Amino acid sequence: MRRLFLCWLIVARVFAADVLTPKLDALLKKPGVGFAGIHVVQVSTGAVLYHRNEHRLFQPASNLKLLTSALAWDRLKPDYRYRTRVIVEDSGDLALIGSGDPSLSGRVFPYDKTDRPLPPLIATDDLADQIVASGVQRVGGNIIGDDRLYPWDPYPPSWTVDDTNNDYGAPVSALTLNENVIKLYARPAEEVGEPAAISLSPALEMFSIENRVLTTARGTRKQIRLERIPASNQWRVTGTIPLGGAFSELLPVDDPALFAATALYDALLRRGVAVAGSAVARHRALGEPYVEPKGREVASRTSPPLSELLQVMNKVSHNLFAELFLREAARVSGSDATTAAGARLLSGYLTQAGNPVGDFHLDDGSGLSRNALVTPRLLTRLLSAKANADDHDAWIALLPIGGEDGTLEKRLCCVSQGRNIQAKTGSLDRVAALSGYAKSKTHGLLAFSILLNNFALKEAEVRKVVDQMALALLQ
Repeated sequence: MRRLFLCWLIVARVFAADVLTPKLDALLKKPGVGFAGIHVVQVSTGAVLYHRNEHRLFQPASNLKLLTSALAWDRLKPDYRYRTRVIVEDSGDLALIGSGDPSLSGRVFPYDKTDRPLPPLIATDDLADQIVASGVQRVGGNIIGDDRLYPWDPYPPSWTVDDTNNDYGAPVSALTLNENVIKLYARPAEEVGEPAAISLSPALEMFSIENRVLTTARGTRKQIRLERIPASNQWRVTGTIPLGGAFSELLPVDDPALFAATALYDALLRRGVAVAGSAVARHRALGEPYVEPKGREVASRTSPPLSELLQVMNKVSHNLFAELFLREAARVSGSDATTAAGARLLSGYLTQAGNPVGDFHLDDGSGLSRNALVTPRLLTRLLSAKANADDHDAWIALLPIGGEDGTLEKRLCCVSQGRNIQAKTGSLDRVAALSGYAKSKTHGLLAFSILLNNFALKEAEVRKVVDQMALALLQ
């Protein structure tokens, strides 16, 4: 009887795999899908249930964050914490020492999609309170933003100018405040034809704004364009905004260390601390040795654990977090904290896990680089290994849940079983990706990778195809 049952189970599973193949094949025949790579593996046995170009290289976009997450998880460990310090130096300068912590912001940890962010400069306000409580009433020198823990090399290779003019391409620095962005708001004037009101949050003088936005009649179309003047901190804002309308956009700062120093300078002045100097940045050039700052500590801040930081990174697909984790892993492993050193470390990590060197080409930690390439089988091999580890539940919890939260909150949302998919999204021009886990009724937990490149469909249409593929795995 038992043998009969096992035979039936095997037949059922083969039948389910046979059903899966025509479903995925049919979706791939849709005109405009482009170059597709798919790999589906049963986690418990390693059996391959579907494969298409699984050995070919694809641009993964933010699916690359899965690799960076695994490296940070294993090399830094889930309970790793950053510590940011403020010291009074012998020169009289007050130095804010960056630690690579991405959490100096109003973002709430652990991740909760219902939480509203706290004030953007809550971290520097807290440090300023500590500085005053330590007895500092006057600073005889400058307020220094010190990001020398990582060499000053703010943009990974092949990030485009367009990337660096957007919040998702904010510069990478060991001293990161408010995720290195400032929000610009435009609001209509009271009368048609009058200039709109422009404001910034936080209200620090990091930009020069040329305002050419005019107020138009209620019901007209909002048309606002932001343009950065090359090699400058000047932004030109043009267009129209109707009465009753609103507009906001995140703008990246050029020098995060200077931004942080300026915020701390402002916070101290508001607390009555006299400052003889000004806000300045202190950087370290590539190849220059790191010198540990010395002085009397007057304030500090410890980050949430790495597990919470990684969860935010994967849920919202935060590029800056990924780049900081890559550099910190390199630093803790004994290399200099550069993108190149992090990429070498990640390459070694992957090859030690048995992945052929031809299965990847790494250029950054986030996947924003157009030179980043991976195979689908590399991703499923990593996902399977992590799913079979002792801490698999904590690892899987890093990923967005279908129809529930993160970048999948509005995807798979109209299908009851969508929550049985937890996966990392990825998107660039002509790149759509989804890799993670699906709880199959027949095969149990599956690790899968769907990478589409050079598609001709509209982005919304190709995302729908990818979601249909993922849902087919649940049978």
